[in-house]
Amino acid sequence: DWAYLSSGTWSLIGVELPAPLVDEASRQHNFTNEAGFGGTTRFLKNIVGLWLLQESRRAWSRQGQTLDYAELNELAEQAEPFRSLIHPNAAPFLNPDDMPAAIAAYCRESSQPAPETPGQFARCILESLALLYDQTLTTLEELTSRKISKLHIVGGGSQSVLLNQFAASATGRTVLAGPVEATAIGNCLIQAIAMGDLESLAAMRRLVHDSFTLDSYDPQPSAAWQQARERFAALDLTR
Repeated sequence: DWAYLSSGTWSLIGVELPAPLVDEASRQHNFTNEAGFGGTTRFLKNIVGLWLLQESRRAWSRQGQTLDYAELNELAEQAEPFRSLIHPNAAPFLNPDDMPAAIAAYCRESSQPAPETPGQFARCILESLALLYDQTLTTLEELTSRKISKLHIVGGGSQSVLLNQFAASATGRTVLAGPVEATAIGNCLIQAIAMGDLESLAAMRRLVHDSFTLDSYDPQPSAAWQQARERFAALDLTR
């Protein structure tokens, strides 16, 4: 009943399956099958991640305004909720010369107020990413005929308390955040299997469970999030 999100500059979101899922619907939604450890299949989709915030931060730095991620999260928390939304996977955000300018233009073209401050930009980005997670998880449920009740977020993006809570509230699912260095941990565990120090995938997961603390976030549903989902569904990917 769980899905995973490897959250970084770009993100991978998907589920673990016992065998590949190859059909026309999966192709249409741009999902792929990757070989996992122990004969498992990672059924996933590549989506944009904190690239939007990283590139915005780079643009502000060029203008002489240096803000770290903790400051941006604090400013985002203080900003007006749901003022502006974007579709993070939209074409204008793939590699613009100026990410904040691209976001502002997208908002104006979709009849929304353009963000004006770093806090407003950060809030727009984080809320929009959370709504993208929700949309993708709904598609995952349809493709796999599974009910997903938990989302495991790993990687650097799992350190954003605000994004984790947005993800829980947007998706209506419990979010479990961590470990941050999931890739390195997985690498070490596969080596431990090869050396005979661990005997199975189940043993690897028990070791991770016993070695790291996960932060849990429960959904905080509201009419505002439902309205935001409807607005997000109407956004243009090609604008």
